Amino acid sequence: MKMPIINFDDRFADFMSEWVKTNQDKYANFDEMEEDMPRIYMAFLNKRANWLGNVTPGAYFTQFEDPKVLVDWLAQYCEDGVPVPDLLCEQIMTVGRPCEKRLLELLKDEEAPEEARMIAVNLLKEMESTLPKMLYIAWQLNRDGRDDLKDNALEALTEMGECVVQPILQELPKANEAGEEALLEVLSHFPGNEQIFKLAVRLFKERKERRALFAGYLAKLGDDRALPELTAAAEEAKLPYLTFIEIRNAIETLGGTCPERSYEDDPEYEALRDLDLT
Repeated sequence: MKMPIINFDDRFADFMSEWVKTNQDKYANFDEMEEDMPRIYMAFLNKRANWLGNVTPGAYFTQFEDPKVLVDWLAQYCEDGVPVPDLLCEQIMTVGRPCEKRLLELLKDEEAPEEARMIAVNLLKEMESTLPKMLYIAWQLNRDGRDDLKDNALEALTEMGECVVQPILQELPKANEAGEEALLEVLSHFPGNEQIFKLAVRLFKERKERRALFAGYLAKLGDDRALPELTAAAEEAKLPYLTFIEIRNAIETLGGTCPERSYEDDPEYEALRDLDLT
């Protein structure tokens, strides 16, 4: 069943236009009106609208509680290129747990609009759902460069807490290089695990062109056993200046002392000095 696709942004713009015509003399300037925006928006939400069959905008979506109807409606908005109403998203969160499975199905649908899937990740995050945990981990295994949807899923995994650590470690051997890096970003928030520490040290040693990134992860993990590797890297010849800075920060975070070295003739150093960033 196709639900009506109504542009609530446009309807609020119309309401706002009428409000300004009627009430502009009550405001000394635009800033005063902007400060009053929450109250104006509440007036919009609570006014019966003929374009909604005489229901108020604030109550419209509360009439629907079927998870399939609500989540499919969200996807339809995205397919039609109409802004998804915040009120629809709020109703999905209000219905709560029954909507989680339907949102997960939307995430698994690779033909669904990316915007709809992105909103689904955000809603599940707001609902503090761990249901998509394994799906989010699977998305990282064969990463290919930057991917906003997968990056958003990474943030969601981090917010799920320690329950993601063992599943990630279990799936990690299947990951490509980009996948390992992405999953280590999540794991770096959970210090005290020997497997995570060893992984971070190994990648720091093996992927020299990415050492700045892995130095940051080692700093987050807070294990000073990483100091010998970090210190040795800080002394390497031809170490790029920006990489040195990240390694130095990690050494100092872990309570060590970074070897001093000069970068006076380094192009990166010169460029940053000109910008006063050294």
